[in-house]
Amino acid sequence: MRLTSLPPDLRDDPGLAAALTQPSGIVAIPEAARPLALAAVSQISAKRPMIIAAPTGTVAGQLFDDLSQYLPPGDVVLYPAWETLPFERVSPAVETMGRRLEVLWRLRDPDRAPAVVVAGVRALLQHLTPGTDTMEPILVRRGQILDPEVVMAHLVAFGYRREELVEHRGEVARRGSIIDVFPSTAEVPVRIDLWGDEVDRLTSFRVSDQRSADDLHEVLIFPARELVPSDDLARRAEALAASEPWGREQWERLAQQTVFDGMESWSPWLTDA
Repeated sequence: MRLTSLPPDLRDDPGLAAALTQPSGIVAIPEAARPLALAAVSQISAKRPMIIAAPTGTVAGQLFDDLSQYLPPGDVVLYPAWETLPFERVSPAVETMGRRLEVLWRLRDPDRAPAVVVAGVRALLQHLTPGTDTMEPILVRRGQILDPEVVMAHLVAFGYRREELVEHRGEVARRGSIIDVFPSTAEVPVRIDLWGDEVDRLTSFRVSDQRSADDLHEVLIFPARELVPSDDLARRAEALAASEPWGREQWERLAQQTVFDGMESWSPWLTDA
């Protein structure tokens, strides 16, 4: 049961009206009523999107789940923080990086921007990796003409690992004219069945038995890495190999546009802004 009909009933609440009309307005709301009140504010206000800052990622996740019951599907998104510590030489979870990139991509266009973004303070304070402001996902539609070699190369550059069977997020496999991929933001993997260079069938499939399930019209595939290799990053890494010899091994890997675990932790050296 969804509760989307409840937020509009708070439109005339004097406390919420004051919070919207006064830049420094403060409203005290009991914890149990906060999701409903925030959903009401998002529907009353004409400003989009509304950013809700939570003290921790756990609180942000709980608030996102609650708000999803009061707002239409897709109107509220969760912007997660990396699970890693600063300068820890491991990559965040594939799903975390994919979700972050999806939210940033949606925010760049008012037509697809969500009404509400819920994020922990750590997520809001974290600097973005180079290229996240221009990243575009791979769009695959049924009936589309595409080159399977180009698609595979694009997915590998996006950080997807080539495997014999796709079982986890961030994996891709090819068997003849069939490409299986588990998008970083998806709950189930996707099968692209080609007839020549045309997408003849696009389906989800079950990991347990690798059998196709539901037909899909289109799918968006976001990167499995938040730091996607590019020519600009490669040139920056080449310069660092000469000026910062202490990290030569990593700079050379980045200059060769190699995808490796922990590459995101080197992002602060790859940008001037």
